[in-house]
Amino acid sequence: MTMLNEIKLTYKLGHFCLYIMEIVGVTACISGVAHTYMAAEALEKLGRKLGHKVTVETQGALGSENQLTQDLIDGADVAVIVSDINIEGAERFENSRVVRCSIAHFLRSTEEVMSAIDKVRQAPRGAEISF
Repeated sequence: MTMLNEIKLTYKLGHFCLYIMEIVGVTACISGVAHTYMAAEALEKLGRKLGHKVTVETQGALGSENQLTQDLIDGADVAVIVSDINIEGAERFENSRVVRCSIAHFLRSTEEVMSAIDKVRQAPRGAEISF
């Protein structure tokens, strides 16, 4: 359970935003079409529902969209890689706490993945949980 003193505060576009955890993610599938974007949308919605700040890069048929900067990756509590293929720029996440799973597993077992996110957050940087 996240403690109240762990809530973060940011100022964006004239508004203060409270969030519990900052999550970055990358989604990619073999065809780079529907499942890439379905997984990105599901990760964003679930994370926000739980009070997290979520930024997702999609690597689809149109190439990389919403590409994550190294500063954003380094500042995140956890990186989630939801992919059925090797992602481009995987080395960017070497010093991150990472949860890695297939798109099918993520879409079927979001609660299990969110539990893994909470667990890896407590681990040192460079830790990884894979499904």
